[in-house]
Amino acid sequence: MNLIQHFSKLEDPRILKKCDHKLIDVLVITVCATICRCDSNWECIEDFGNEKIEWFKRFLELPNGIPSHDTFRRVFLLLDPVKFQECFIEWVNSFRQTISSETVAIDGKTSRGSSDGELRQKGIHMVSAFASENKLVLGQIKVNEKSNEITAIPELLDLLDVSGCTVTIDAMGTQKNIAAKIIEKEADYILGLKGNQSNLLDDVKTYADDQIDNGITDKSHGVIKTTDADHGRIEERNFHLFSNIDWLEKKSDWKGLASVGMVESIVDRDGKTTCERRYFLTSLTDVAKL
Repeated sequence: MNLIQHFSKLEDPRILKKCDHKLIDVLVITVCATICRCDSNWECIEDFGNEKIEWFKRFLELPNGIPSHDTFRRVFLLLDPVKFQECFIEWVNSFRQTISSETVAIDGKTSRGSSDGELRQKGIHMVSAFASENKLVLGQIKVNEKSNEITAIPELLDLLDVSGCTVTIDAMGTQKNIAAKIIEKEADYILGLKGNQSNLLDDVKTYADDQIDNGITDKSHGVIKTTDADHGRIEERNFHLFSNIDWLEKKSDWKGLASVGMVESIVDRDGKTTCERRYFLTSLTDVAKL
């Protein structure tokens, strides 16, 4: 389905008898202008439409030409933003190739330059889902504070089709309800562990470190190794997975939990070696899928 088909689902919030321009024309021109970075203001979108009017006439009716910047603004003030977002995400997902076991990374970032100290305006924080193999942002949600990622992640997952994928989230999103949501969406998860799950981190760290440092006794253990070299820097990563988690207290609280793991990163730069270990929970049992 193309852009017009996806956005034709949106209900027109205007009084139709008083409209000079079709809703789909307004939507398509705005989306195209935004993709081309002509989105600093509504005047830019109007200018873009007039510049590309002959191209738009190939697939839009434009009964009264290109709408004015005031029309673009008024229409988007009336639109239901949630419904618009749903249509947009469906359209983006139509580009996505189906790849078995694709990794979808969910992460929160604050947009650079979006804060203003004089106006006491905090930066815009977004939670995004990135499909690694497709190299495509599948969807994103704006949140007021970084702490609100916890509530935004389930909302974002509700908008996406992640079935068959492996969803990775940093420690902020390591929450029981988020793990359950991912399993309900028929996906696997890899959830980072840090101080926000301190008791769980301590248990996994103690077990994994003991196995690695004192000799592997866990027969469920699996490991894969990767090496990267760039500009005098050599990094070796060792991915360890332990599927025997009978020792882990309250493991049943985490829906789908099948293994715990540790990533050991050994970096050699200019003759100096550093080692960092990070720990995680996962619904996977095959180390090759990490």
